[in-house]
Amino acid sequence: MAKKMKTMDGNCAAAHCAYAFTEVAAIYPITPSSTMAEYVDQWSANGLKNIFGETVEVVEMQSEAGAAGAVHGSLQGGALTTTFTASQGLLLMIPNMYKIAGELLPTVFHVSARALAAHALNIFGDHQDVMACRQTGFAMLASGSVQETMDLGGVAHLASIKGRVPFLHFFDGFRTSHEIQKIEVMDYEDLKSLVDWDALKAFKDNALNPEHPVLRGTAQNSDIYFQGREASNTFYEKIPDIVADYMKEITKITGREYKPFNYYGAPDATKVIVAMGSVCEAIEETVDYLNARGEKVGVVKVHLYRPFSSKYFFDVLPKTVQKIAVLDRTKEPGSLGEPLYLDICNLFTGKKDAPEILGGRYGLGSKDTTPTQIAAVFANLDAAKPINGFTIGIVDDVTNLSLPLGEKINAAPEGATRCKFWGFGSDGTVGANKDAIKIIGDHTDLYAQAYFDYDSKKSGGVTMSHLRFGKKPIKSTYLLDEADYIACHKPAYIYQYDVLEGLKKGGTFLLNCVWSPEELDEKLPGHMKRYIAENDIHFYIINAVDIASSIGLGGRINMVTQSAFFKLANVIPIEEAVPLLKDAIKKTYGKKGDKIVAMNCEAVDKALTAIVKIDVPASWKDAKDEAKEADANVPDFIKNIVEPVNAQQGNKLPVSTFVGMEDGTFMQGTSKYEKRTVAVSVPEWNIDKCIQCNMCSLVCPHAAIRPTLMTEEEAANAPESFHAKDATGPQLKGLKFRVQVSPRDCLGCGVCPNTCPVGALTMVPVDKAVEDEAHNWEFAMTVPVKDDLMNKGTVKGSQFCQPMLEFSGACAGCGETPYIKLITQLFGDRMMIANATGCTSIWGGSAPSMPYATNAEGKGPAWANSLFEDNAEYGLGMAIAVRKIRATLKAKMEEAIEAGVDGKLADAFKTWIEGMNDADASKAAAKEIEALIKDADMSVPGVKDIADRTDFLVKRSNWAFGGDGWAYDIGYGGLDHVIASGEDINIFVVDTEVYSNTGGQSSKATPTAAVAKFAASGKKVKKKDLGMIATTYGYVYVAQIALGANPAQTIKAIKEAEAYPGPSLVIAYAPCINHGIKSKGNMANSIAEEKKAVETGYWHLWRFNPELKEEGKNPFVLDSKEPKGTVREFMEGENRYLMLKQAYPDVAEELFTKAEKDLLERYETYKKMAE
Repeated sequence: MAKKMKTMDGNCAAAHCAYAFTEVAAIYPITPSSTMAEYVDQWSANGLKNIFGETVEVVEMQSEAGAAGAVHGSLQGGALTTTFTASQGLLLMIPNMYKIAGELLPTVFHVSARALAAHALNIFGDHQDVMACRQTGFAMLASGSVQETMDLGGVAHLASIKGRVPFLHFFDGFRTSHEIQKIEVMDYEDLKSLVDWDALKAFKDNALNPEHPVLRGTAQNSDIYFQGREASNTFYEKIPDIVADYMKEITKITGREYKPFNYYGAPDATKVIVAMGSVCEAIEETVDYLNARGEKVGVVKVHLYRPFSSKYFFDVLPKTVQKIAVLDRTKEPGSLGEPLYLDICNLFTGKKDAPEILGGRYGLGSKDTTPTQIAAVFANLDAAKPINGFTIGIVDDVTNLSLPLGEKINAAPEGATRCKFWGFGSDGTVGANKDAIKIIGDHTDLYAQAYFDYDSKKSGGVTMSHLRFGKKPIKSTYLLDEADYIACHKPAYIYQYDVLEGLKKGGTFLLNCVWSPEELDEKLPGHMKRYIAENDIHFYIINAVDIASSIGLGGRINMVTQSAFFKLANVIPIEEAVPLLKDAIKKTYGKKGDKIVAMNCEAVDKALTAIVKIDVPASWKDAKDEAKEADANVPDFIKNIVEPVNAQQGNKLPVSTFVGMEDGTFMQGTSKYEKRTVAVSVPEWNIDKCIQCNMCSLVCPHAAIRPTLMTEEEAANAPESFHAKDATGPQLKGLKFRVQVSPRDCLGCGVCPNTCPVGALTMVPVDKAVEDEAHNWEFAMTVPVKDDLMNKGTVKGSQFCQPMLEFSGACAGCGETPYIKLITQLFGDRMMIANATGCTSIWGGSAPSMPYATNAEGKGPAWANSLFEDNAEYGLGMAIAVRKIRATLKAKMEEAIEAGVDGKLADAFKTWIEGMNDADASKAAAKEIEALIKDADMSVPGVKDIADRTDFLVKRSNWAFGGDGWAYDIGYGGLDHVIASGEDINIFVVDTEVYSNTGGQSSKATPTAAVAKFAASGKKVKKKDLGMIATTYGYVYVAQIALGANPAQTIKAIKEAEAYPGPSLVIAYAPCINHGIKSKGNMANSIAEEKKAVETGYWHLWRFNPELKEEGKNPFVLDSKEPKGTVREFMEGENRYLMLKQAYPDVAEELFTKAEKDLLERYETYKKMAE
């Protein structure tokens, strides 16, 4: 059979094998495993048949724990069942893994191995999660590359069916799961021929069935439980041979040799590394490099990790080995060594002439591991005093365990073309590069590899695409450190990053910018001009923004820059590349309609004539660097951590940098130091048109536009260009008013001009705005906040309060941040926030840029993230702790009063006790106590304790923030329990109707007919009414809001919820980039989309206030008016619904009708409740 080569990532390879053997897939999304399940769901929707001639039944559960339970039940029901997961999700499956293994049920969990949240969350790859499962009884099979994932994924399924032991098949998250490689695809007929059909029949026969009933899952006592655990030993003893036999079969089919342990290197090696996962590819390169220079080294690649077979290990280990280094991609604090190291040590226990064995850690959280570091591991084995428990990839100057690096080596095979792209999240660079790698991989004889490196921001962050092409298979599982071609798609990056680092002499550099060739001398930094001139760089520019805008693509410049890449890099002739690019466009964008396809094809054509070659002046060799003024006011934390990390230099920070913050603590308010200047255009304020409504400030997702109030004296000190007008309103008499934009912090989303009722804001080029307004913003930030002159419960008044959420990493136009920002304006100085993992935690707490800020007194939101599933409980714990500490303070005050404390202080204590649960009263009393207690007699019982804890005197505002994935699904059980508790805690849900953070998967908040991942053919059931469920308790304050539809109702609901002395739940409609808003500007219309959602009856505004019931009133207030348009009008304005019409027109009509009916019924129910 002819080999079938295809370009894909590791997740796709795993899904391909999983699909073959799966009848049911029970899944739940988590990065970086989600796409495995998405592939399976899509293939099933498209009718792809597995080896049994059936499509796979995919069921999305509410959590990974639920998915594991469903897998368990499905296996007992007799269906071959699979799941896909990673990290904390895998840990949630552990209880069921014990059960599945104990009951000897054949299954495979495909895991893209990922770091665990400890002192911080990390979504990237290592082996901490899978190492937490080695005790469960699952066999564990490791793949180290995309090709191995394809080849060994099937082995896991085959061996599990034959051996009756469940398997955990794992590969490195991101480095393998998301690395794209040209590989050979396993044919389903070949896999089918290897199935042990008798074993499969036995599994089916053994399923629970009332036709021949049995009982499983008994409760056993001490008399027989132990024996039962030991009875399964023989099944595990057989697994290594079963796996080895299937590996031989795969070897016959593919020609690639697989064993439980594979050896690569010198047959007479004296030094060997033992490792598993993607690092083995880089080790192979290093082994070749060192052996070519006379060394005798090798690597033992671990595939079958559990059961660990000494027989198969010693079968491959050269007898000449004298020294072994074991690499573990995990950390187990307090242990004698990491797991693989201890396993290897155990193998040699009691053996004569055992080699010297050293262990070390590498690659945690996807830390890059290079051949130079691997060479250091081999060198450590020969050191006079070798380090055991060493680390590579970091500089450990605290415990001094990191290995010193020798001379930098380049172990990659010659002849590869290496390309690096600096992109801007959401500009399409990553997607276009995925298409490019597949074009080259699938239509040439070249091997291809692509890997994508990101920062932690949502769309709008920096992306770095690393592409390699060559005539030999590519084993370089690390980032490019040298490139033939570099493209920078965001001109602001040339000031923030060393974008030309690694570009070889004579290489090619493409810069996307709006500058003319004549302006480059002025615009480019000195170090860049010198590098270009000194290294004979072929330098080109292209104005991709103008091309994309003129066509109607907005900021999606990807096909412009991709076309330019094919022309300049010359990997394949441009006349061949253009048709292939256009074919890829049809496949990628076909679902979005012919117009989108045509625009992208036009972008390809226009780019070819828009590239400008720059003749580099000789004078650039002498270019001088611009002098930078050191800001003495910048905190050390910013200089030592924030600035290096933001400059993509965080890898170089030593361990000592983090001494004092070992628990993961970061200072608040660091985002204001970034000044990324990534917008193309930003708003300019028209002083004459402005009516001072402050709506622009209210709706700004990033707090980059704010109203400023000044006294005459303050206005007199303003810069000349800081124009202001008389403030309107009796409370503001005598003050000057100005709206100020921060052009360097703004993301240019366009929400504010779209919202302004009088057109007082227009978008202007960012360069002009920086020149005109950057210094004005700096002055505005020195003007004292005047938040006590107007009612904060109004739109206008609220916006004179300082936003304590600013310049977050959220998408431009984000629908979530305006709500959270508003809450911080109202209560920020006394807030405690428990934040569920998801979009709100990623834009709210991604190192090093902390967007939660403090006021002039240093007060502000105290924020923490625990996990995804437990946020309501986490917030409850915070609230209970505060309540307990404040109750203790009250008791201490009563004790002090009784003991005869000073009269003034006693009065202050009494005042505080009386108003301790009132925000304003407790603030006033706290101020009085703090002033008096400094001079108080500390010997009086209770006084010293009170003096130590005055920071608890002000009534806290306790909040739990999260998205619908948390509130409706994985965290719903906890949320329900917390609101049932009656505790005074506020839960705020930003409802995007999908799992936004993991890529737009369906949740129970997803409405009927919406297309989302795991709902490829449209959601079939209606949206859960979380708010209505909460009202059934009767004592929970509940509201549904939409800022763009009714700002006053939004503010009123938030204030009522916070003031309510019990649990509250506020659900806010939040448009998301995943929705695909069709109106021009997409997310520029997020606020307008909220208004449209309410006006058409798609989303409803209401409040349920239990306090009204005590007044004899109806607690339910319907704030929505009768719909003006139709739900269908709204749905046809978003791609998530239009895609259904495009792909499944018949189904779409049926589901659209059902969606309208569902929402009409919901509205009628609300109307009856309001009567």
